Amino acid sequence: MNAQLHPVSDPIARNLEVVDRHMRDEARDPDSVLALYTEDAVLEIPGRGQRFDSLEAIRGNYVRMFASMAEIEIQPLDRFATADRVVDECLVRLRVTGDGLVNVPVPIGSRAELRLLHVFHMRDGRIAREEVFEGWRRLDG
Repeated sequence: MNAQLHPVSDPIARNLEVVDRHMRDEARDPDSVLALYTEDAVLEIPGRGQRFDSLEAIRGNYVRMFASMAEIEIQPLDRFATADRVVDECLVRLRVTGDGLVNVPVPIGSRAELRLLHVFHMRDGRIAREEVFEGWRRLDG
């Protein structure tokens, strides 16, 4: 994996590239993004009371979550990085189609808009911790 990324001498560019790959591929192919995480990675979604502390649990969450969404539109808003953090903000519009999105504040079948803020804690060019902050708004009700 690192052979395709920026060299260690440019950790900010490398971190941005890793997060770009993650955001682009997580819904399409959850297995492909697991190599972007450290072995001890943690994913937290505090607003929905979700915490996943193994690669298997992170993968399972992505599979369930993305199987419960349709009509996904993503509008990037901002992304910036330091040597050990990447912050990504976007606006997502989607339809909730199943129960794999645990503790969401809209019912299944709803069209919603989601202000999404990711804070990625990076270690050696990989994601060691992913914190996801969400602001939900129902569009059709």
